[in-house]
Amino acid sequence: MPAADSFDALIIGAGQAGTPLAYALAEAGRRVGFIESDHLGGSCINYGCAPTKALLASAQRAHHVRTAGELGIGAMEPVVDFAAVIARMHLLRQHSRDSLHRKLTEDREGITVIRGRARFTAPHTLRVVLAEGGGEQLLTAPLIFINTGTKAAVPDLPGLLESGYLTSDSLLLNLTEQPEHLIIMGGSYIGVEFGQMFRRLGSRVTIVDTKPRLMAREDPDVSHPLEECLVEAGVELVLGATARRVSRAADGHLTLTVDTKDGERRLRGSHLLVAVGREPNTADLGLEHTGITLDKKGYIEVNEHLQTGTRGVYALGDVKGGPQFTHISYDDYRIVRDALLHGSKRTTEGRDMPYVVFTEPQLGRIGLSKNQAKEKGIPYRVSRLPARTIGRAVQTGETEGFVEVLVGEDDRLLGAAVFCEQGGEIMTMFQLAMAGKLRYQDLQDMILAHPTWAEVLNNAFQRLKPGE
Repeated sequence: MPAADSFDALIIGAGQAGTPLAYALAEAGRRVGFIESDHLGGSCINYGCAPTKALLASAQRAHHVRTAGELGIGAMEPVVDFAAVIARMHLLRQHSRDSLHRKLTEDREGITVIRGRARFTAPHTLRVVLAEGGGEQLLTAPLIFINTGTKAAVPDLPGLLESGYLTSDSLLLNLTEQPEHLIIMGGSYIGVEFGQMFRRLGSRVTIVDTKPRLMAREDPDVSHPLEECLVEAGVELVLGATARRVSRAADGHLTLTVDTKDGERRLRGSHLLVAVGREPNTADLGLEHTGITLDKKGYIEVNEHLQTGTRGVYALGDVKGGPQFTHISYDDYRIVRDALLHGSKRTTEGRDMPYVVFTEPQLGRIGLSKNQAKEKGIPYRVSRLPARTIGRAVQTGETEGFVEVLVGEDDRLLGAAVFCEQGGEIMTMFQLAMAGKLRYQDLQDMILAHPTWAEVLNNAFQRLKPGE
């Protein structure tokens, strides 16, 4: 083994925290070693946000054609060319990969991209098994950033491995044929997004979950309208069900056997998507050679500065646990960048946790829900405005859903749940109001252009009443 190559910083994993950190450190004059064992871009570019939303766009367009008659536009039933839909998704993803590779290898000085799998041999030393040409390379640095992300969790279910299955990762990387009947295990945001998407693309869809309702972390009066939306679209829901086994028949069809409150059910489909959660990529990092500790689920434990138990070693993004969103990973990068390069003391404590479920309508969430406010003993008032009362919704025909806001005793916003067209964008406006500590009266009396979705900020508070 040759002598170790020395860098100012080593980054393991080219995800949404590691990549911009490499840019920032290199621009500050640091010599950066950037290690990636698979595709550049992490989960977002390869099997997360970008490819999923590309497929969603095709599904939404098909739905708009299918429902054009509601607005007086005659249209035939859309013909979904599934191969073309998948090809478009792959093309957009490859464009992102190529752009990222170019930025890392051609447009920036000070970054050395190393393709291979890294493992700690000491607190600040990595051994990388190189992906091309074989061999190994030793690397050292006083700063090391772990950004290895997560992978789809797979349950220990009899017959699953033998029968074959998809995860959100493998589906977006390898699926070529349109499922005739897609069975989805898991009713969280991945399950509901994929469920509506494939139903609109023409597949029969069944969603199975152990919980009695979808999106079980949401308040019931938030998740139930989403369930109704999916059922109306033709998605079958099998809730409060425990999977027992999977089998595959000679004709290629799968059978998922589940126990429900009404007894055993056998669900027969062409494809099975396992969407029951994620697990961290920490198993083969050699962390036993460091002072880094893991929680009971295998995620790296960090403090509010994203520091691990080994001085100079940080964990960023999904691998550290907590909410697994691209925007949270990117904020991890900003916290570390500002601490190392600008002397900032900002931490992960108290930061916003917005998210959007990209069904149609979208579900945008920020701040406290009603249940969370009750659990924390925080007094609140709540107003819930049906989307059908929003002028823009009536004009466009997008009248499903609601806008719900929580207001504290000081008249400032505590949170919002927005389940309607443009739900993510409307939620973000409420987030900005929260960041600016505006009182709800400031929004109620603000002059907003008519007719826009933003006008809901004027009207959202007109039904305020004490929380129960």
